[in-house]
Amino acid sequence: MSGHLRAPIPSATMPRKETERMNTSPTKTDDAKLSWTAGNLATLDLAACTCAPVLGPADVGRVADDIDVWDAWPLADASGAPVPWHGGELWFALTAPMADDPESRHALARIHHFFREGDSFRHLGQTLPEGFSPGSREWSGAARLEGAQVALYFTAAGERGESHLTFRQRLFMTRCTLTENQNAPFGPWSAPREIVEPAGPYMAAQESEGRIGEIKAFRDPFPWRAPDGTEYVLFTGSAAAAPRAFNGLVGLARMDEASGSYLPLAPLVDATDTNNELERPHIVEHAGRLYLFWSTQAKVFAPGITAPTGLYGATAERIEGPWHLLNGHGLVFANPPSEPFQAYSWWVLPDLSVTSFVDYWGVDDASATEKPEGRTRFGGTFAPFLRLSLSGERASLT
Repeated sequence: MSGHLRAPIPSATMPRKETERMNTSPTKTDDAKLSWTAGNLATLDLAACTCAPVLGPADVGRVADDIDVWDAWPLADASGAPVPWHGGELWFALTAPMADDPESRHALARIHHFFREGDSFRHLGQTLPEGFSPGSREWSGAARLEGAQVALYFTAAGERGESHLTFRQRLFMTRCTLTENQNAPFGPWSAPREIVEPAGPYMAAQESEGRIGEIKAFRDPFPWRAPDGTEYVLFTGSAAAAPRAFNGLVGLARMDEASGSYLPLAPLVDATDTNNELERPHIVEHAGRLYLFWSTQAKVFAPGITAPTGLYGATAERIEGPWHLLNGHGLVFANPPSEPFQAYSWWVLPDLSVTSFVDYWGVDDASATEKPEGRTRFGGTFAPFLRLSLSGERASLT
């Protein structure tokens, strides 16, 4: 549910001025592993930050003529590495029919799957049957191969059959058998099971109306297995202790073996009074350390904080911490200043390659993303892969 610049759906449940008035007293979630603050970001030198290469027309090859594609993830093994399949890899991404207004895609999002071979992606089709999801649309998640079983984690947005789109978000998982059919790789899916519910530090995301970028979050599930075999799930959350405009969290829950459900734990990152959305969090293990990554946009930082749209992260030796912001402030790399909207929703793989999608490219002013020019400048496709270099608490593009 990412890559948005503006809201096609008018009116928020709480006016912007009111939420900003609430943002007056610092409240951090108890026992958060890491607090991400304005003070951390004050050390960020925008002129010296690492930036992705500028995209040109040759970098924007659409994967299909009739759909927009964003927020991608692979069918991965327990380490997060893509699983080899028929000489390539299976990938998932959010898609929507190509429309005059690209921002309308969030109200139509469905998970589709693709075959990746080298640098090319081939569209295979819609992943979950119509009417299967408990929501009115499907938002981001992750997928893992366990033996011959595919475990697909996803966000159910809204309510199935609703006549007016809402922003309720719930975390689900479903399973199927991986087949050898290259055009139909998935067997029948099991009934979707809700894996963790908002409780404790986490606010329920159940607004009936909202503006994209300002709604609260309970989405983007990512499974991670610790070296001792303990199963966790990360997610994008909002702080229940700070019900105001900027209260983003990277949430964490641990599987309870007896029930098979995940029990909420203290968040990994608390960005209260700093940022509203720490999207699509995921962990990569490298050189004996854990690296936690998330994506966020310039527009969802709190007033007074200047930081770019980019990939951010932190590192620790173990899930319990202590966690330290990468590069001291969290920014790994940003979109280039001349192309501040060109890509979004970065996903780091264990080989340190990084995928994303082409957002609005060839523009440096948000007004240029409005209709009708916005349609001509919206990529809606996979972006070229980048590659990271990680060393202790330092991270950069190679």
